[in-house]
Amino acid sequence: MLIKRNLLLFFRDKSNVFFSLFSVFIVIGLYVMFIGGIMEANLNNILGFTSGRVGVAVSSLMLGGLVAITSVSSCLGAIAISIRDREGPAKDFFTSPISRGKITYSYIIGSGGVGLVMTTAALALCLLYIVSRGGNMPTPTDMVLLAITTVLSVLCANAIVFCMASFAQTPNAFSAMGSVVSTLIGFLMGVYIPAGQLPEAVQWVIRVFPMSHAASMYRLILADGELGKLFEEAGAPQEALQEFREFFGVVFYYGGFESSFWLSAAWLAVSTVVFFGISLVFVSRRKG
Repeated sequence: MLIKRNLLLFFRDKSNVFFSLFSVFIVIGLYVMFIGGIMEANLNNILGFTSGRVGVAVSSLMLGGLVAITSVSSCLGAIAISIRDREGPAKDFFTSPISRGKITYSYIIGSGGVGLVMTTAALALCLLYIVSRGGNMPTPTDMVLLAITTVLSVLCANAIVFCMASFAQTPNAFSAMGSVVSTLIGFLMGVYIPAGQLPEAVQWVIRVFPMSHAASMYRLILADGELGKLFEEAGAPQEALQEFREFFGVVFYYGGFESSFWLSAAWLAVSTVVFFGISLVFVSRRKG
């Protein structure tokens, strides 16, 4: 019942849903206005010819980051309910026979449910857009990989956001945290600016930030194959493709070691356990 209540509270509040997706709208606006055109022009220059498939590749790169952002922004909006409850309904919950653990888990599961619904919807819209631009529908194998990526992305985003919430004492404090996160995630996922254009120190932050790996997984599935075909068609050396993939956050390099889909998946899973562990320990020690 508590999980259902939290889901209904989120989806009934239209302003909450809107502002949860506000960062997504910003990305779409930036892409339509100038980022998309700049990226397409740069890729055409690198390839040495103009191809209609460039638009598909660039769209896939951008939309991969957008779907990952949706995981974070939707969980932020959903978990805010738990912060508001601390000043009212939650006090009644704690005097009821319901255990503190069940109340906590209801918020976590409710937030995860919201994140899964919103991220899946965003992914579906992105796939439709890619197909409308001439791209191919993902293969059954790709659909399985997209499902795995979506689940891990939402789980990790939910864990990070819940960890933030466990340290926020008031709605205003959590709102301030959310504003900072909403601003930073676009940079940390290489959406606003390609990762390769940022200082080396920031690039290392991106390489270890869990949700950057979610964006990388989406890009590997949606864009990597198309990029490979374009560079092969241009006769470009493999090194040029590797540099481009690293520059736009399709893969990450740690010295001479290249990340992969399954390495990123493992990092998301480990990060989920760590952040949930930290937050649950803190919540269990909190009084009242």
